[in-house]
Amino acid sequence: MFLLSLTLLPGPPISTCLPSLTTNIHIHLNDMSSERGKDITEGSSLIADHHQPPTPSRYESQKRRDWNTFGQYLKNQQPPVPLSQCNSNHVLDFLRYLDQFGKTKVHLQSCMFYGQPEPPAPCTCPLRQAWGSLDALIGRLRAAYEENGGSPESNPFATGAIRVYLREVRESQAKARGIPYKKQKKKPSQDKPSDESSSTLFLS
Repeated sequence: MFLLSLTLLPGPPISTCLPSLTTNIHIHLNDMSSERGKDITEGSSLIADHHQPPTPSRYESQKRRDWNTFGQYLKNQQPPVPLSQCNSNHVLDFLRYLDQFGKTKVHLQSCMFYGQPEPPAPCTCPLRQAWGSLDALIGRLRAAYEENGGSPESNPFATGAIRVYLREVRESQAKARGIPYKKQKKKPSQDKPSDESSSTLFLS
């Protein structure tokens, strides 16, 4: 019979292996914590982005500015006029008031350039709000009035007096500037108003 003897080779004591093993565990746990924290941070960022309100369109931003401008105009009246008591006369006064901020040359009948689309020289005729600007402005204010709780039946921007005024401005400006009015098809997008309709109105 042969006897098998096992001889244990000398090696480092187990106590010396514990520190490196403990260190590796700590490193692994730290990596897991950092990855988890990164995931939480990214998740929070995605949630925050998801809940951000959409950026308003150019049309919506302009409509809000126009509504605030008209409200400020009513407050500046003597005495101030509440929005609930606003009527078509206030709207007409507002449109005439805006003429002082216009950029469109409208020739007077006494002007030698009356009816000329491209005058060869400057003149002293007044600047006015272009008809296209006023028409687009009234459209935005009519919508803003109802969006802010106004009744369609009492909308001061949708009365016959306003339509008559806009038609008279259109015809008089067409004659004075020698530019006949041509009805164009409405574009599907309202974000690109024509003429001066996109300009911001400021009250002094």
